[in-house]
Amino acid sequence: MVKRYLSVIPLDDALALLAREFPCIPSTMQVPLEEAAGRITTGPIFARYSVPEIHLAAMDGIAVRSSETRGASEQHPITLPQAAWVNTGNVVPPEYDAVIMIEDVWEADGSYMIRKSAAPWQHVRPAGEDLAESEMVMQSAHRIRAHEIGALATYGITHPDVIAVRVGLVPTGSELVPAGTRPGPGQVVESNTVMAKAMLEEAGATCTRYPFVEDKPEKIRNAIASACRENDIIIVSAGSSAGTKDYTADVIAELGEVLVHGVAIRPGKPVIIGRIDKKPVIGLPGYPLSALTVIREIVLPFLRNYGLSAPEPDRIRAQITTSVAKEIGSDEFVLCTIGRVGSRWVVSPQSKGAGVQMSGVRANAYIRVPRASEGFDAGGEVDARLMVPASEAANALLITGSHDPVIDYLADLLRPQGICLLSTHAGSMGGILALKKDECHAAPTHLLAENGSYNTAYLEKYLPGTDVNLICIAERQQGIVSRDGLTFSDLAGRTFINRQRGSGTRMLLDYELKRAGIDPASIPGYEREVTTHIAVALAVKSGEADAGMCVYNAAKALGLPFVPVAQERYELAFRREHADDPRLAALIKAIRSPAFRDILARLGGYETAETGRQRPAR
Repeated sequence: MVKRYLSVIPLDDALALLAREFPCIPSTMQVPLEEAAGRITTGPIFARYSVPEIHLAAMDGIAVRSSETRGASEQHPITLPQAAWVNTGNVVPPEYDAVIMIEDVWEADGSYMIRKSAAPWQHVRPAGEDLAESEMVMQSAHRIRAHEIGALATYGITHPDVIAVRVGLVPTGSELVPAGTRPGPGQVVESNTVMAKAMLEEAGATCTRYPFVEDKPEKIRNAIASACRENDIIIVSAGSSAGTKDYTADVIAELGEVLVHGVAIRPGKPVIIGRIDKKPVIGLPGYPLSALTVIREIVLPFLRNYGLSAPEPDRIRAQITTSVAKEIGSDEFVLCTIGRVGSRWVVSPQSKGAGVQMSGVRANAYIRVPRASEGFDAGGEVDARLMVPASEAANALLITGSHDPVIDYLADLLRPQGICLLSTHAGSMGGILALKKDECHAAPTHLLAENGSYNTAYLEKYLPGTDVNLICIAERQQGIVSRDGLTFSDLAGRTFINRQRGSGTRMLLDYELKRAGIDPASIPGYEREVTTHIAVALAVKSGEADAGMCVYNAAKALGLPFVPVAQERYELAFRREHADDPRLAALIKAIRSPAFRDILARLGGYETAETGRQRPAR
């Protein structure tokens, strides 16, 4: 048996080992021209013929002998003994060496009179003006750009020779089902090789996804052996960890050798680097974000050794909003959202869970915490690596605070305007504190004060001296979600799923429990927290809890009974100094739009009489 985590090594050492142990000699393939964009040329490309191949007229007019036009002027017009009508792009007859524009020609009785002489080759595109036969069109190792496809077609190139690196993707796991299939209990949609294929082909590789392989060593062995015969690089998805059904390392060792089992990166530590028949075999961890890290930080840099194009991400120096702590010894990669607030860049870490794929969807950047570091302190500056163009990151609208599904609908309304709304679910208090530090553009909040008012008391307390405005998104119903129509008075003794401390929903719950004289200690699960309304409803639907508190539309979305408890004012707080920011102005316009009111009506559980109404925080 292969020892688990045989040789955990630093990331830089893993990359150096790959470069050292494998020659990385790509093969060559011809691709149809219309499929060549993004491919890398293996050698120089030459024109098959001259363009144009013969002299052509560059204007509508007459072809002439320039020597016969000498001396022509307004005072001394010349009638030409010979000339030929030509249109733009027509062949200039070989006996002529110039073209006179039609505007400068007078025709009478079949002859042509001119009042201006013509210089040799005037308005003529000479043969080879664009490119002569056998001239070089492109150099070796050139990444063919989309707009260059037309030029290659013009020069007679129909099947350019490009670098070919064949990558075989072998998904393993008895629990796998294909994309588009709703997974049953214990099943998982196979997404790692779908993601890997897209990322690697974007870099210029040619990928083949093989059929799913059961967790049986002999079947995995046969699949890997077959992939090795047909590809330059083999990537095996899942089975790289230390579970009882993780066979990848053992199979690689039987067919060849394991060079590395474990790289000091998080997520992604269980990665395997092996060799079979002199070819690299890489074992991906099963968790999607672990697999993403391995592909981005190991496989893509390795492809550069073959001459493929895997561009480095742009980096931006940004202020980090929350602390990131880790142990020394591993490079940690944290997905983030980044945007420009005022005059500075702000970056906010997302969830670290290796299986939380939505972190990757929401993220537009990531940070690397070096292995010699214990982490970053909140407020410090870090290098953020962009996952989107810099212009898109600069146009991001950062929303931090209370979660509500309607925020996603507002994001959808803004997207056609080129504005990407990025929401961090930090709870109402988290949003207020982010607003206090000027780390977001706006903070959704619904904080209930003891006097029964919403939001203003907390803004006055935590942002004294700061001018803040509130705009009402909607008044919404909060209530008890359950499978059995439980009411607030039924909570004692029932298992509960709660929202996080600092969230407006948690504060409302505590307020109502106090009013009803219910001790939180009498509610099992009161301490268990989730960060979204839909997570509350999902925990109830799955049977993990008997009840929870959420907004009406979260219960409606999952078809669960809902008993209203209170109607609250859900508002967006923003600093008045940012009111002229076009992104924030677009958001306010979207809140006030008829389209948004229609969405609220369709979702249910919202009152819109106050929607779009703006007020100062004090």
